[in-house]
Amino acid sequence: MTKNILAVAFLAVAFASCSNDDDNTPAEPIQTETVSNLYAPQTGGQGEAVGGEFAKFDFETGAITTSDTDWDIAFRGTTIAINGGAETGTADEPVRNGDAGVAIVTGTLASVTTADGLSFNQDDDAAFAIPTGSDNGWYNYAGPPSHVITPIPGKIFVIRTTEGNYAKVEIISYYENAPAEPDAFADATPYFTFNYVYNPNIGETSFE
Repeated sequence: MTKNILAVAFLAVAFASCSNDDDNTPAEPIQTETVSNLYAPQTGGQGEAVGGEFAKFDFETGAITTSDTDWDIAFRGTTIAINGGAETGTADEPVRNGDAGVAIVTGTLASVTTADGLSFNQDDDAAFAIPTGSDNGWYNYAGPPSHVITPIPGKIFVIRTTEGNYAKVEIISYYENAPAEPDAFADATPYFTFNYVYNPNIGETSFE
């Protein structure tokens, strides 16, 4: 009887040790990345109907994707879509089949340290979660004579991804190779350059 009790006790200790080891699995490191020259052209414009496929991006892989489901944000011209909510009625927009959302925060990429407590919006049948138009969402349009499009300073986009993780994004440039002083007549568009920080750990809201 004593041997049986000792054997059971040994198994219980061994199981507890294994369970603790599982609980202490190291977290995956937070990723800080720059995406350069993400090409997101549109057709039409200049008084003609706008269309064309959106360029979809997935934070889990850190790359452009052609998947219909595994994407978080998508770009076309100056428009940015989120894979969450409903279609807006825009021509050729991707189907929303995830639960991604975005919170627009004022600050710097460094100053936004967590996604905790933020309210996340999704695209809907009335508008994109990241508003379109100059001074509304992510950019300013200077108008004539320069016609330059520049990111609004201090706009940080915190993304809840389709996998339930979190990323923060700062758009740097709309022009190819991100010139410091873009020339709308010489520098090609639309080529998005943006910095982002991504936490690959499910349920973790910290960016530190």
